[in-house]
Amino acid sequence: MDAIRPSTALPSPRQNELLAALPRWDYERLLPKLEPVALPRGCCVYGAGDREKYLYFVTAGVVSRFYVTESGESAEFALTGSEGVIGIASFLGGERMPSQALVLRSGFAYRLRVDSLETEVERHGALLRLLLRYTEALIEQTGQIALCNRRHSVEQQVCRWVLSMLDRSDEDELSVTQALIAEMLGVRREGVTEALGNLQKEGLMHCSRGRIAVLDRRGLKARACECYGVIKRAYGTMIPRYDEAAAC
Repeated sequence: MDAIRPSTALPSPRQNELLAALPRWDYERLLPKLEPVALPRGCCVYGAGDREKYLYFVTAGVVSRFYVTESGESAEFALTGSEGVIGIASFLGGERMPSQALVLRSGFAYRLRVDSLETEVERHGALLRLLLRYTEALIEQTGQIALCNRRHSVEQQVCRWVLSMLDRSDEDELSVTQALIAEMLGVRREGVTEALGNLQKEGLMHCSRGRIAVLDRRGLKARACECYGVIKRAYGTMIPRYDEAAAC
């Protein structure tokens, strides 16, 4: 994935919530080291076992992190948008993760080389505190999704997943196939088809080939399990805003 030339059309790095939470002096020191990169839909940011050479601060778009078994089956354990980063092994002391990171909704990110990140981490400053708090929220998301996949119906899982995607976009419409949803949830496609059909009959969404338009987000939230709210609150409470981090 190559860096792109700076342009006035690019999103501001501050559109990433972690970078937005940095005190001004930390942000300005970091800014020259950040490289803008496009995240086209379908792009693999990291493959399983790839060495993580960069930490990606997502400013727009959605990235799915999931595991693939030897038999080819897969299951998602986290969605990441502008609230987070991709490449956590780079600051947790490792170099590789057994999971994959795939762009589901095109967007942008600013990446930081591992050597520059190590220098920042050694400062034990605001960036390290933010990354650790983010990792805590990510772990909670991972655990909650594992519970959801085990205990809740396919329909509830579909509601959670669709709402989580919408929270990381500016629209009430998704370009996504039923096969992809089934792959991310680790369930049969027939179960996803049935769940989407039921939700459409109730007027909560409209489904067409490769597209889902949510018509009643409040109604969809009511049909989702508690996992959606738990995950949403985890990021809302564990990642401080700019003024809170500046006071640290």
